[in-house]
Amino acid sequence: MEDNTTQSAPADLFNEHTRFTEATKGQRFVNWLVDNVLIRLIVTYFTGELFASFLLDVAPEFTYRAFGGDGQNFMGILVSYGFGLFHYLFYYTICEKAFKGYTLGKLLSGTRAIRTDGQELTFKDVILRTLSRMVPFEVFSALGDGAPWHDTWTKTMVIKAR
Repeated sequence: MEDNTTQSAPADLFNEHTRFTEATKGQRFVNWLVDNVLIRLIVTYFTGELFASFLLDVAPEFTYRAFGGDGQNFMGILVSYGFGLFHYLFYYTICEKAFKGYTLGKLLSGTRAIRTDGQELTFKDVILRTLSRMVPFEVFSALGDGAPWHDTWTKTMVIKAR
């Protein structure tokens, strides 16, 4: 007796991927712009005020040495950079995991991040996407024909959600 069953796994996987419409470069730019303005102007400002008050209470001499005088010295720049990286990691990780692939920018542009297999992002996916975004010049990878590095490296994609 002949076996008429076919293995449709590769075709099903292909169909699973193609049922989504990838976000346009314009939508991705809106995501980046809104999220970065939100992180840098709003989140960093308010938490920076709290952090500065905390530092002044806990280590006033260090704070005045690092941030006082005519400008910042190397230690102040290093602390500020670390603070910025923390915000970046915190914002994208919390938003993309807690809100199922959405950030404020993605909500406004009608897009969301998912895995290339169509599943919701895992915590590992979100962390790796965020760390990948911190690679120097990674933002310019979005200007080419393919997906940005943080999508390619983590097997994720941004799709139109509406």
